[in-house]
Amino acid sequence: MKKSVLAVFCLTLIVTACKSDKKTEVAAPKMELSILDKVANAHGFNQFRNVKEIAFTFNVDRADSHSERSWVWNTITNDITSINKGDTISYNRNSMDSTATKLNGGFINDKYWLMAPFNLAWDKNNITYDHKSDVPAPISKNPMQKLTIVYGNEGGYTPGDAYDFYFGNDYMIKEWVFRRSNQPEPSLITTWENYADINGLKIAEMHQNEDGSFKLYFTNIKVTSKNP
Repeated sequence: MKKSVLAVFCLTLIVTACKSDKKTEVAAPKMELSILDKVANAHGFNQFRNVKEIAFTFNVDRADSHSERSWVWNTITNDITSINKGDTISYNRNSMDSTATKLNGGFINDKYWLMAPFNLAWDKNNITYDHKSDVPAPISKNPMQKLTIVYGNEGGYTPGDAYDFYFGNDYMIKEWVFRRSNQPEPSLITTWENYADINGLKIAEMHQNEDGSFKLYFTNIKVTSKNP
């Protein structure tokens, strides 16, 4: 009798010990998005993975002059088609000769104007940044959030350049400042306006300076999805 009671007592201890060894699984805390990701995502960065091709025309108006050039970018193969003044040239960004390299400088510039918010995510390993709140925007003078990014001194077409982005609580860019080589004085200040939602990408079609003497804008924008 004593032996059987002792056996039951030991079995109870074993079962209790097994139960106490169970570990409670705790869900890993979600990582807080950086301000770079918040701005990029507000402009549809998460939808870019569904994009196969982007076509657009880059336009600049100054006083009585107008210039434009068009691009078609296959985001999967990195094939680029340049259409400028009746000339059409195609190249692949993974294998460029001197002519393609020169053309590609223009493509990088025009694409940056079109999709600068996405570059905040793409270029995050090559930039330093600073984020402030309630800073007067340079054109409207309205208080906004200000995100300053500075590119590293190595690589790219314009290393060391700086940009100041101004936006509200929705993280949509309203104005920006370009400062060449991170100089204190602005090289160019423009608006970001006339937003269009094109297959999930939120693109500002118009940029202009304070008095409207300089206008940079996009026409013929077409975004083709991988699974239309």
